[in-house]
Amino acid sequence: MMTVVSVVVAAGLLASPGAAAQQEVVLQDTSTAVTRDGVTLPQHIEVAGHQLQLNGVATRKKFIVKVYVAGLYLPARETDGEKILSADEPRHLVMQFVHNVDKGKMCNAWNEALANNTPDASAELKGQFETLCGYMEDIEKGQQFVFSYLPGKGTRVDVKGVTKGTIEGKAFADALFKAGIGPKPGPGEGFKKKLLGG
Repeated sequence: MMTVVSVVVAAGLLASPGAAAQQEVVLQDTSTAVTRDGVTLPQHIEVAGHQLQLNGVATRKKFIVKVYVAGLYLPARETDGEKILSADEPRHLVMQFVHNVDKGKMCNAWNEALANNTPDASAELKGQFETLCGYMEDIEKGQQFVFSYLPGKGTRVDVKGVTKGTIEGKAFADALFKAGIGPKPGPGEGFKKKLLGG
């Protein structure tokens, strides 16, 4: 049986009452969900009418501390990061935290990812990452950041179950997703490999 939730929460956690997220996500095939480090992610979801499947799950570690569990959803499984980034297709990324992280550290991580993976970033793209940083908040264990890219619409950013906004353009989506599956992933090559289904 399919379960419909009114927020983008692929790990099955409901947002707090009054959350502003409006885009429905249909969780499917929950009997075959994947659990890693206490975080459960369904194998299949539907985002704005697009059927997506779990491509890979990875845990971000900082030294010995587990920070968050990430799940990457795509229209079809793909093990090549460059092919994912070159295709103009829906993408959905869930980051569920298993450790508290403050806003400043998240902003630093995004800016580092942009510098390392898109060194020739335009002024517009840098400005979009400033907008992304403005969307960030201190986050606690059990809470999520969720990013949903739809061609022609942009990347919707949800923080702790609340929609912060949509950032236009494929260039931004590519730079954002490169943080995990780009040539120099911030969380490391092992993290990238697992998101790519390894």
